[in-house]
Amino acid sequence: MALFSLAKGNSIIIEKIFPDRFMHVAELNRMAANLRKEGAAVIVTGVKKLIAAPVMASDLRASAALVLAGLAADGT
Repeated sequence: MALFSLAKGNSIIIEKIFPDRFMHVAELNRMAANLRKEGAAVIVTGVKKLIAAPVMASDLRASAALVLAGLAADGT
């Protein structure tokens, strides 16, 4: 999801097994990502850049996504 945040256009990610796996959507949005959660899906609209921000991860996968976003963000 972090990498889709920087891609051109829109992406849709659907989670069919663990619906709480999208807990980090709000954290990525704090970094100026453009993610919208709709039920079991997240719609990602790519942005030109992410901005450094303090974030907190809820699980290992969220941690990895936030680390990647942090590495790509301006101001880190």
